[in-house]
Amino acid sequence: MNDHPPLAISRRRFLILGAVTATAFAMPPFISLKAYAAALEQPAMAKVTLEVNSKPQTLEIDTRTSLLDALREHLHLTGSKKGCDHGQCGACTVIVDGRRINSCLTLAVMQDGAKVTTIEGLGMPDHLHPMQAAFIKHDGYQCGYCTPGQICSAVAVLQEIRDGIPSHASASLTAPPQLIASELQERMSGNICRCGAYSNIIEAISEVAEVPA
Repeated sequence: MNDHPPLAISRRRFLILGAVTATAFAMPPFISLKAYAAALEQPAMAKVTLEVNSKPQTLEIDTRTSLLDALREHLHLTGSKKGCDHGQCGACTVIVDGRRINSCLTLAVMQDGAKVTTIEGLGMPDHLHPMQAAFIKHDGYQCGYCTPGQICSAVAVLQEIRDGIPSHASASLTAPPQLIASELQERMSGNICRCGAYSNIIEAISEVAEVPA
């Protein structure tokens, strides 16, 4: 005599049936599992045109590609560093249309048509940008990992101040921004230096700030 009710089901069979049912509801109608998996693996591609360091560049890339990865992986401009990849350290800072941005936080397709300047575009060893030379003179780096982002940010910061663009801290003040250490420190606060070369960095920026634009 069978003591179990006719509809009794084992725990294992219950889990299998549940998984199958969930998959059936999640799948679009009339699409096989194989076709659905193939669609997921196929990235959406787009053509992106940029002017990078004064040179036109056209890329065919996955629409999910960040500007940072487009620069590093597709254009092989590896000066811009991938630090936190969450926009918190500033190592990936580049200058886009004259303003600094965290290139890890923006998609390359969002910058279609933009003018991008990386550390390589500011200057090279045989022809340094004044900011690069000042960082060397004042030992504004130790390990150097954050330095490309620091320098790009510093160049843009001086232009922001000269253009009268307020920082977040001084946005409510009526006085124009000034080329003083406290202003520079506040504006550079998004660029993290784990080696702690902050005082030297401010000295380097201050020296360049004294030179007329």
